[in-house]
Amino acid sequence: MPRLPVRDVPAAVLRRFGLPGVVLFAAVLCDVAIIAPAALDDTGPILQELWLLPGIAAITACALWAATRPAAAALTGAAVLLLSSLGYWYGGIVSYTALLDEITFAETVAGVLLVYHVVLALPPLLAACVTSVLVVSTVIAVVVRTDLFRYPQLMGATLFAGTVLLLLAVLVAVLHRQPRQRGAERSATATLLRKQWPLVVVLAALLFLELFYVGSSGIFSLVVLLCSFGAAGTALLAPHSPLWSSGFYSALVVTSGGILRVTDAGSRYADFEGLPISQIVSGMAVVVFVVRYGPPRRTPWLIALQSAAVAVVVVAHLGPYGRAESFRILFVAAALVLGICVALGMFLRARDSERARAVATAVGDAQTAERMALARELHDVVAHHVTGIVVQAQAARMLAAQNPAVVVDALGQIEQAGTDAMTAMRRLVRSMRGEAPAGASEFSEQATTDLAADLRRLVTNGNHGVPTELELDLDGVGALPPEVARSALRLVQESLTNVGKHAEDVTGAAVALRSTGEWLHLRVSDDGRNSGAAPRGDGDDTSGYGLVGMRERVDLLRGRLVAGPLDKGGWQVEAWLPLTGDTGRRDSE
Repeated sequence: MPRLPVRDVPAAVLRRFGLPGVVLFAAVLCDVAIIAPAALDDTGPILQELWLLPGIAAITACALWAATRPAAAALTGAAVLLLSSLGYWYGGIVSYTALLDEITFAETVAGVLLVYHVVLALPPLLAACVTSVLVVSTVIAVVVRTDLFRYPQLMGATLFAGTVLLLLAVLVAVLHRQPRQRGAERSATATLLRKQWPLVVVLAALLFLELFYVGSSGIFSLVVLLCSFGAAGTALLAPHSPLWSSGFYSALVVTSGGILRVTDAGSRYADFEGLPISQIVSGMAVVVFVVRYGPPRRTPWLIALQSAAVAVVVVAHLGPYGRAESFRILFVAAALVLGICVALGMFLRARDSERARAVATAVGDAQTAERMALARELHDVVAHHVTGIVVQAQAARMLAAQNPAVVVDALGQIEQAGTDAMTAMRRLVRSMRGEAPAGASEFSEQATTDLAADLRRLVTNGNHGVPTELELDLDGVGALPPEVARSALRLVQESLTNVGKHAEDVTGAAVALRSTGEWLHLRVSDDGRNSGAAPRGDGDDTSGYGLVGMRERVDLLRGRLVAGPLDKGGWQVEAWLPLTGDTGRRDSE
């Protein structure tokens, strides 16, 4: 079984588990990053904190299982949460505080996912019962792991945070249950988020780290946390709506900065001069996306708005008497970060433009190649049958006065040629409508697997009444490449069509095909007399595009074509088609 490249692992995880799975995976990593150092420090028995990992792994598995079996996964998750809490209490193992007191990041995200899948998939009454079991088990787990009744100030923050998470999970699940919701918009948003999974992982990790400070910072810190979540949302949706994202981000930054400035949450909340780290990263992402996707005329004003919002927060946090040195350092750092984000956005915008031009060029080339292929099909196949009709009609007109019975035979042959032409036209129409079998040429019966047999049939039935000799020397060649055999058959077909269309007083034609080393040599000649000044398809309106099409076929195979009059009279077409090696671009029919 082939191994998956390392660079494709995140994309594979995203396809398998979706964005909720990625966020859950980030939460588990945060738990491990916190538990591993704590297990090796000098506080308490060594490696004691590692006993938290089995419970985290078990409830994470339940959250992933909930996508297929929500009821069983939710009840199992509730049991896991209760049993792990009893084990921690009995063993004296201390967890750590995230958004919910003593409930880890992974346990919090897993609980939200369990509620979401339960409300999304189960009938309302059953969903309410299972959700109640999850809520009660979470409350019992918090009470068992901590002595909340001894510290009532922590009870309020935990209950408030838990209620907010519960309502958000239920609300999102109910919205996804609504049949009137437009699936196309939902799919567009999901696709947009999937394309930005690195930013999702980074912002999720930073928001999880912010949760660590909420439990001990009071109610106002929850409002700041919601502002951080909103800023992360604006960053993720900025490619879709850069103007609104920039405005909402500025409002959220000013709101959270004001709360940190005027309340006591600022003394216990992790921030950098009034700005949480997640909001700084979100702002950088918004700037990049505004420069990349925003209208050029409005981009400077949007960046100025964001910069002013950040500057107001920083200045308010430092105060009017802040040290000049601090202002100078912050200004230089902010200008450097802003310049990097603008440069990255301009680079991505230029790359998008280059890709758009490349795609447009490729589409144009593909359309041109398809038109040329259809033109060759029309000329080589349909025109072949129409030429037979014209030749038969001319012969009948010339012989009608001498022998009227000939007209009846000629009409039968004209009818057959017309039927063949209609069949070829129907095949071509099916090709243009996309109704041909996958991988098959629309004129696959004209493409050959037995070139000798097809040439004999063509010389017998498709030579427009001109006596034709066939000479084949393909011994030792083996199976011809399909594109070479198809092109050889079409070259002979077109050459015989030109004999019937342009040659006068022709008494015979000769077709010779032989292999010479690495080349297939083809020669078609006649002894007729050319008519008109533009013989054999030079590309004008009187002669058609026969020779042009033949040259295109040969050029696609990197072969060689020579066509012209013979010294003794008549016309000859010679072509050399490669049998081995790089044949270049193949025939596109």
